Amino acid sequence: MSISTNALKNGMALNLPDGLMTVVEFQHVKPGKGGAFVRTKLKNVRTGAVVEKTFRADEKVGHATIDKREMQYLYREGDAYVFMDNESYDQIQVPIQVLGDAINYLKEGDVAVLPSWNDEVLGVDLPASAELVVTDTEPGLQGDRVSGARKTATMETGLIVQVPLFIETGEKLKIDTRTGEYLTRA
Repeated sequence: MSISTNALKNGMALNLPDGLMTVVEFQHVKPGKGGAFVRTKLKNVRTGAVVEKTFRADEKVGHATIDKREMQYLYREGDAYVFMDNESYDQIQVPIQVLGDAINYLKEGDVAVLPSWNDEVLGVDLPASAELVVTDTEPGLQGDRVSGARKTATMETGLIVQVPLFIETGEKLKIDTRTGEYLTRA
């Protein structure tokens, strides 16, 4: 299916010869001389690379419909994570490379949104924060109350986070999934 460049919107997915792209931003330009054109900033869905591309006004480009499904993470099997569709109960295996850093925030039983195109899972959309339990950290020293001092803590998924000195092993923390930073106790 193709659409006109005049109908572009932010977040729209396009199937271009360069690959599957989403529109980050676009601008219609009508110079005093010559034909109108559309200047765009596009993000490659698979690699995350952002490129700038210019199209003629009313040029036809391939439109891609990305299907977003809510799925539950069940377990890890070799180099893949197994997810179950919450509606059809179908199970799919998603390679670790596709999930990227999201594996640091996924626990068995968690629900995530998996965007897919032509039955190919493109990644995972996580909530803004994840609640994880501290499995290992050094005990805070009595009297060591330096303002803003941090120590390392290993979370249940293997993620290593800098946390305040008062955090103990076994505590549940809220971690920002975009930056990987400690937010607060859960």
